[in-house]
Amino acid sequence: MKNVFLLTSLMGVLITLLSIEAMGRPNADELPIRGFAIAAPNSGQVDRFVKFMDEELSKRGVNTLVLRVDFNYEYESHPELRSDNPLTKDEIKKLVEAGKRNGIQMIPQVNLLGHQSWAGTIGNLLKVYPEFDETPHVEMPEDYKWPNDDGLYCKSYCPLHPDVHRVVFALVDELCDAFETDAFHAGMDEVFYIGDDKCPRCGGLDKAELFAGEVTKVRNHLATKDRKLWIWGDRLIDGKLTGIGMWEASMNNTHRAIDLIPKDVIIADWHYVRPVQTPVYFAMKGFDVVSCSWNQAEVGVKHVEDMLVFREHNTPQMKERFKGVMLTVWSGADQFLDGFDKYMANPGQKLTEEEAKNPWVTFVKMYDRLENLSQK
Repeated sequence: MKNVFLLTSLMGVLITLLSIEAMGRPNADELPIRGFAIAAPNSGQVDRFVKFMDEELSKRGVNTLVLRVDFNYEYESHPELRSDNPLTKDEIKKLVEAGKRNGIQMIPQVNLLGHQSWAGTIGNLLKVYPEFDETPHVEMPEDYKWPNDDGLYCKSYCPLHPDVHRVVFALVDELCDAFETDAFHAGMDEVFYIGDDKCPRCGGLDKAELFAGEVTKVRNHLATKDRKLWIWGDRLIDGKLTGIGMWEASMNNTHRAIDLIPKDVIIADWHYVRPVQTPVYFAMKGFDVVSCSWNQAEVGVKHVEDMLVFREHNTPQMKERFKGVMLTVWSGADQFLDGFDKYMANPGQKLTEEEAKNPWVTFVKMYDRLENLSQK
């Protein structure tokens, strides 16, 4: 494991010593996935987002849209899990039609396993089905702070609870049907609670095997309807060996799951502070990988350049595993669109350091860089 990671890291360094400008005309226009990930718009705000799809995503060649829906849909299979004022079938239909006319693949997301709470608020799944909680002994605080004595970042459901998949798979199937899609994003990032010692089902079990078992179970369920699974890649990276740490990589021994899960799982490999070259690691392990950025434009641009270099200087087998790039947004759709509209009203404006650290700036600069490289 250690030698493999060192080898792949060295490969990434050697590849990127070759200047992107020395590549001649790169195949930027052939990058298979040009992605955008954001929370699904709220009910009543879909028309504004559809306009953004028609006028902005299409113009920049975005062809993959990951929408975090979670419980923001009028589920019929489990209406008890609906959020307040959920998206309707007709609103989802508007999004689907906008995707079709703009050549954008729609990929809905529901956070599975981890992210079943946020700060001091528990999510709908564990609120309605508290028996699914991996750590029921950890109480939600009135005043959430990190770090804390319980190591509470977000709650997880227990992957070995006998009833949990009956519920979550019903949501997954219903949502995929509504989006008319052959792909689903299960999240599964930042899973800090797994194999808890006090869990009567999975306490003491191997955390890598537990994580791999859940990924595989979700993947196999989707495969029965010819759908592909996407997940974030952080739990599959050794945070200690790489020095990446506990957020963008794993410090609780789930990283060995990379050798235990099916190779057709698509990895969304996110690095926001620096463009760590772990896509090479995932590709050498046999996975298709998408490099993801957020709110630092220079990092997003480097992800673009690195992905093109990886594709240019590899074997045909390896090249096709470097699928592309994706901008991720961790706010509501309206907040992003407000910032984007204000920025685009004067895109040449001089930004403060704080203003520059916004996802709409990264989005524009990432896709401008792709466009410039395509025109060389």
